[in-house]
Amino acid sequence: MVSTGITATGERTGLERRILRKLGRAVTDFGMITKGDRILVAVSGGKDSYTLLHVIEKLRRKSPISFSLIAVNIDQGFPGFRQDLIAAHLDSCGFEYSMCQREIAKLIETKLKPTQTACSLCSRLRRGTLYGLAPELGCNKIALGHHKDDLIETLLLNMFFAGELKSMPPLLHSDDGRNLVIRPLAYVDETDIAAYAALREFPIVCCPCPARGVRDNKQRRAIKAMLEKLECRYPGLKSSILTSMRNLNPAQLLDRSLMD
Repeated sequence: MVSTGITATGERTGLERRILRKLGRAVTDFGMITKGDRILVAVSGGKDSYTLLHVIEKLRRKSPISFSLIAVNIDQGFPGFRQDLIAAHLDSCGFEYSMCQREIAKLIETKLKPTQTACSLCSRLRRGTLYGLAPELGCNKIALGHHKDDLIETLLLNMFFAGELKSMPPLLHSDDGRNLVIRPLAYVDETDIAAYAALREFPIVCCPCPARGVRDNKQRRAIKAMLEKLECRYPGLKSSILTSMRNLNPAQLLDRSLMD
C-alpha cells in the first residue's frame, strides 16, 4: 500500500489517465460511441465493470459529443449477493442506475446440460437479460468490462480447446438486432484495472455462485497462468498477441473458404 495521500492521489491520477487514454483509443478505433447514444453499462460489482463505468464517465464529461450512461446491475438470485453495496456506491457517486432481479440461479439448476458449464450458461442468461433491459431503458448500446487480457485469453482458449481462431470483438451486434455490444476496455491491461480499483477502494462484490472458480474456469485459469509466466520471460508478449488480432492474413491460414 502507498504511504501518503499525496502519493496515492498521484498514482491514481496517472493510472486513470493511462486507462482513459487506452479506452479513448479503442472507442475511436472502432467507432464505439456516436452522438446521442444512450449506453447501458453493465456493472457486476467487480473491478472491471467499476473501472469501466468510472472511466467512461470521465470520457463522457470530456467528450465533444453528447451521450448518456446508465449503470445496470443484475441480482441473479444467488444467496448472499450484496446488491445493496453496489447501489450505495452508484448512488454516492451520482450515477444514474437501475437494479434488477432475475431468477438466473434457479434457471441454471433446471436447464444446465451435461455438456455445459454453469458459468457459460449463466453468462448467456445474463446477456439475454441485458439485451431485454437495454430497449426498456432507452439504450441503443451495451458496454461490457472485458479488457485486453480477456480478449487474449479467449483467443487462446478457442485455439487450444475449440479449434477456432476467434476472440471477443470490440463491437458485436446482438442476435436480436436491437443492440450493439461494445468493449471500451479492449486495450486496457488487467493489472492497471486491478491497481485502479484498489486505489479507488471500490466495494467489490464477488459472485456467490458455488461453481465459480471451482470447475468452470479451470481452463481459463491455466491460460492466464501460462500467459503470466511467458510475459515475465518475454515482456510485451501479450501486447504482441493483441496486435496480431489486428494484423490478419487469411491467405496464410487454412480456411479454404477465404482462399481464391
